[in-house]
Amino acid sequence: MTPAQEPMTAQRRPRASRTFRASRTSRRRALVVAGAGIAAAVGLAAGVTGPAMAQPAATAAATTVTPAGHAFTATLSGKATFTAGSVTVTCTTSTSSGQVPAAPGNHNDAGPVSSSTTPATYGSCTTSMPGVSATVTTTGTWGVAMQNGTPATAGLTIPSGGFVLRTSGLASCTVTAAPTTAATVNGTWTNGAPSTLAFSNASVPVKVVGGFGCPTSATSSTFNATYQVRDTTDPASSITVTG
Repeated sequence: MTPAQEPMTAQRRPRASRTFRASRTSRRRALVVAGAGIAAAVGLAAGVTGPAMAQPAATAAATTVTPAGHAFTATLSGKATFTAGSVTVTCTTSTSSGQVPAAPGNHNDAGPVSSSTTPATYGSCTTSMPGVSATVTTTGTWGVAMQNGTPATAGLTIPSGGFVLRTSGLASCTVTAAPTTAATVNGTWTNGAPSTLAFSNASVPVKVVGGFGCPTSATSSTFNATYQVRDTTDPASSITVTG
C-alpha cells in the first residue's frame, strides 16, 4: 500500500464506524417506536384506558311510580309465546297483580322502584307440534322493577323454578324457567290509559327434560308478550313511571 493510499484508508474506517452506529441507533429507535405502537394497539384492542381517559360509571335515572300505594293488574293483550329450540308454545290468557309501594317507597333517586307481584298465570296454551298440548304452572313470589328512562323499562323477576311448562301427547317435555337461580326478563314500559309492558324476544334461561321431540339441548327460551297494566284501586287513574 502506498503512502498516498493510507490516508484514504484511515478516512474510510471512521465513516464506516459512524455509519454502522447510526444504522444501529436508527434500528433501535424503530424498534422502540414499533413496540410502543404494538403496545398501544393491544391496549386499544383490550379496551384499556389510562387514568385521564377513565369515565365515571353511569348513574341510573331517578324513578317515581304513581299513584303510590295503588294496586294494579297486568292482563295479557293478544298472545304470549315461548320458543325453545324448534318448539313454540302460545298462550292466550295471562294475568298478574301487585301494588305500587306506598310513599316514599314509590320513588328512587338513583334506580328502579321494585315491588312483589303474584305469579303470572298462563292459560289456553297450544304448541307448534301436532298432537301435543301444553300447560303452565307458576309458583313463588315474583317481582317487577320499573325504571324511568327513554324508553322506560320494567324487569319481571321469576324465582328459581317458578315457571314450569309441561307438554303431553306425542311428546312429553318439561321446561323449567330460571332452573338454578332467579332470572329477570326485561321489557319496555309505556305510560298510557292503560299503561303497557311489552316483552320482545326477551331471553329466559331454561332447562328442558323429556324424550323424543323435546328440545333438550335448548338452554334459553324466547318470550314475547304485551300486558295492559290497570289501576284497580282507582280505575280512573293510570299506573305511570316518571322521574
